[in-house]
Amino acid sequence: MAYTIDLSGRVALITGASGGLGAQFASTLAHAGATVVLASRRLDRLKDLRAKLESEGFEAHVVQLDVTSISSISKAIEHTEAEVGPIDILINNSGVSTTQKIQDAKEVDFDFVFGTNVKGAFFVAQEVGKRMLGRAMGVEKESFPGARIINIASVAGLRVLPQIGIYAMSKAAVIQMTKAMALEWGRFGINVNAICPGYIDTEINHHHWSTDKGQKLIQMLPRKRVGTPADLDALIVLLSSEQSHFVNGAVITADDGFAL
Repeated sequence: MAYTIDLSGRVALITGASGGLGAQFASTLAHAGATVVLASRRLDRLKDLRAKLESEGFEAHVVQLDVTSISSISKAIEHTEAEVGPIDILINNSGVSTTQKIQDAKEVDFDFVFGTNVKGAFFVAQEVGKRMLGRAMGVEKESFPGARIINIASVAGLRVLPQIGIYAMSKAAVIQMTKAMALEWGRFGINVNAICPGYIDTEINHHHWSTDKGQKLIQMLPRKRVGTPADLDALIVLLSSEQSHFVNGAVITADDGFAL
């Protein structure tokens, strides 16, 4: 018997949607029936993705969002709900990294990573979460279908890797943030979960895998391969759906066994 998940009628906001995993998440949710709202600082890239999705018959919207700015977060989410309607699904995906040894890290490196990965992710989820809570506790609470927040963490938040210590620390914070939000918001029908991807081949790192360092890293992986953005499709759709109503506070690794 075939099993399908239909997200029709649901509005999904995806941060960091201008490329990489964010663009894949947006496309995947659109194909599952959701109305997607593409958010990032790079409007030109968002508009290209919107045009592609619309040409395929899907509904997509664009909003400019800088997660390091609290005012930008508020304005973007207010604009989204005014234009499209209440947000049912948040894919909290924006993230950055630096590469250096711990002893070489500067304050600017720390602030750059934590400002986006922790502070930015927290206040995006908080702003969306407050609006979800308002619906859950409002006059129409009996008809509230529930909501989903999916924080994109990393296997580095579970297994520290060399020369990305600050990034690993930031993603460990995202994991704890996920659990805290799930604990406080779960009883209102707002499920908060985290995905911890392993090494994924995206446009940002694609060139690296053909270098000597990249090849050495691949040889260290359990099955000597990196993933693709599409390898996360099933998790994103499931955690966004009503069928995941019993999954809350979960931290799910999708790393081909690397963190074992």
